[in-house]
Amino acid sequence: MQDVEAVVLVGGKGTRLRPLTLSAPKPMLPTAGVPFLAHLLSRIREAGIRRAVLGTSYLAETFEEHFGDGSSLGLDLTYVTETEPLGTGGGIRNVAGKLSAEHVMIFNGDVLAGTDLTAVADTHRSTGADVTLHLVRVQNPRAFGCVPTDPTGRVLEFLEKTEDPPTDQINAGCYVFRREVIDTIPAGRPVSVERETFPDLLASGAHVQGHVDVAYWRDMGTPGDLVHGSADLVRGVAPSAALPGPTGESMVLEGAEVASDAFVFGGTTVGRGARIGSGARVEGSMLFDGAVVQAGAVVENSVIGAGAVVEEGASVRDTVVGDRAVVGAHCELRHDMRVWPDVTLPPHGVRFSPDV
Repeated sequence: MQDVEAVVLVGGKGTRLRPLTLSAPKPMLPTAGVPFLAHLLSRIREAGIRRAVLGTSYLAETFEEHFGDGSSLGLDLTYVTETEPLGTGGGIRNVAGKLSAEHVMIFNGDVLAGTDLTAVADTHRSTGADVTLHLVRVQNPRAFGCVPTDPTGRVLEFLEKTEDPPTDQINAGCYVFRREVIDTIPAGRPVSVERETFPDLLASGAHVQGHVDVAYWRDMGTPGDLVHGSADLVRGVAPSAALPGPTGESMVLEGAEVASDAFVFGGTTVGRGARIGSGARVEGSMLFDGAVVQAGAVVENSVIGAGAVVEEGASVRDTVVGDRAVVGAHCELRHDMRVWPDVTLPPHGVRFSPDV
């Protein structure tokens, strides 16, 4: 992979994940014990790529503050910041001046995947493609960019979020470009690869190849996907070399305290200094550093932000609780609710059932 460099696009604001992304960019959210981006960078390193350029924008300084020059990861990291949103294509073009390798492998910074990156690069080289798209098969392709291919794998069309998709193959957010193709993307303005770059390349007769596999893949753009992706990492369903501990039903980080009679399972991460009280039940959830789940509380498929408290007997399901928020005793939170940082819900203040 000496002829390949990586570009990771991490400039989005992550609005679908608010309030979690009010204080951190989506790729920096703690996921199975480390920032999500650490899992992707570990895959890039394991594939044999040694140089990566990060295209940043929102809270750009947090990336370099955490990862530095990348030497601790075995990578050479460079950072390029967008002063205004440029879209995926514009973001790729914006980092072009920092690229020198013959081929460039580009990643959306919010996708958790297990595909063999060396196989994607091999497909790109062996077919002589101008651009190669990693494609995965999904049950409901309507929500994604649909990409039909011919029997040789050559891309025929790029259909962004069509209601009647002709195939179950979708754009998986990983591409390989020949370096010179990047220079054909218009500079200095927003460009969508899905709606402009790829259709224009096809119209011009360029060779756009598909690499299809059935490896693990999840877009981490929503709270539900973030929670389930983190749980898959903890349980070893999704691969990563960046995990801070062994896989299993839970990952309990340094300084955390879990009562001996608490039930913690389903791929739960218990952050540094977090506490889980007697008889509490925490399933498939993410407890950020310093979070507290008191005695008898139930937390399922939820995110409990840094320093947030779920008081005694409360029930939190499919919910995001922001940093330092307090869910009062015996409250019930359900159905994709979101509690903003520093909000305090009084005991019994929110209920879905009549009993008290």
